[in-house]
Amino acid sequence: MAQNILEVKNLTTFYKTRMNERVCSVDNVSFSLEEGKSLGIAGESGCGKSTLAMSVMGYYFPPLYYESGSITIDGKEITSLDPDVIRQTVLGTDIAYIPQAAMNALNPTRKIIRFIEDVLWAHKLDLTKKDVYDMARERFELLNLPEKVLNQYAVELSGGMKQRTVIAISTILKPKVLIADEPSSALDVSSQKIVIKLLHDLMEKGFVRAMLFITHELPLLFNVTDDIMVMYAGEIVERGTAKELVFDPIMPYSKGLMNSIIVPEEGTRGHVLQAIPGAPPNLKLKLEGCRFQERCKYFEHCKTLPLEDKSAGPGRTYRCRLSQEKLQELYKNSEAAV
Repeated sequence: MAQNILEVKNLTTFYKTRMNERVCSVDNVSFSLEEGKSLGIAGESGCGKSTLAMSVMGYYFPPLYYESGSITIDGKEITSLDPDVIRQTVLGTDIAYIPQAAMNALNPTRKIIRFIEDVLWAHKLDLTKKDVYDMARERFELLNLPEKVLNQYAVELSGGMKQRTVIAISTILKPKVLIADEPSSALDVSSQKIVIKLLHDLMEKGFVRAMLFITHELPLLFNVTDDIMVMYAGEIVERGTAKELVFDPIMPYSKGLMNSIIVPEEGTRGHVLQAIPGAPPNLKLKLEGCRFQERCKYFEHCKTLPLEDKSAGPGRTYRCRLSQEKLQELYKNSEAAV
C-alpha cells in the first residue's frame, strides 16, 4: 500500500483585514495525499482553494496567518519550522507551487536564466553559473522546452510558453509535492492540453512524486486527477474518486456544482443546467452547522446542528445531515420535476 507523502490535520488559517477583522478561509481542514497520486481541489471562487494551497506550504506572511493544525511532508512536520528554514529547505524541494496567473510570475526585466539563478541560489545551493545553466538546459529539454528560452525575456514568450516555463522552474529541484493552482486558466484549448500533458509527464518521469491540482472545473479534474475534494466556505465537504465526484456526487453543493456546468462525458449529457442560488456565507462571522444550508433546497434544519464527515465507502466522505440514500431520493425527485 502506498504511503502518504502529504498529511494535513486540522489546519486552520485566516486573513486579517485592515480593520483587524478575522477572515477564516481554511477552517479545520484535514486530508492526505498518497505518493504517486494526484488530488484535485474544486469549488467556486472564494471558497478557499488557493488559500489552502498557500497554507499547505507552511510559509505564512501577512495578511495570511497560521492558527492551528499540522502539515507533514514525507514524515517531516513543517509548521514548527522557522520561516527562513522553510524558504531555504522546504519550498521548491519538499513542496512547490505553481501560482494562479503563473504567466505573470516571471520578472519581465530579467532573462529566464537569471530568474532561475535567483531561485536556486535562494536555496543556498553551491552552484556556479555554468552549473545552473547546464541544470536548467537539461530540465528544459526533458520537458520539450527549447534551450533558447533560457536567454529570452518573458515578454518574448507566448502565454503557453510562459506557463510551461514556470512549471519547469517550479519543478527544477524535483519537489516531492507539486501544487498546481489553476495552471490551465487563460490558455486556449491546445495550450491547455500541452500543459496537462506536461504535468502528467512530470509525474511519470519522477520529477514530482504527488500533485495537488486546483481548479473550479470539475470536468477538467476528471481527466487529470485520481481523487477530488470539493471545498466550500473554508471546509472540505466531499471527497471521492474523480469518477465518483463527477458522475455521482453526494453532498448537495457538489451536486449543484455538477448541475451548473456542461460536461461532455458519456452519461452526463442532456442534463439541464441549474445555477446554485444565493451566495456563500460571510467568513468574517462565526459559522455553525452546515455552511451551505442557506443555499440548499433539500434540507432547512441544519443551521446550528453539529456536522461530521460521513463515510460512503473506502476513501469516500461527505458532510451533510442526510444519509446518502435520502439525498439520492431527493435528487431523483428533483430531476423528475424539472
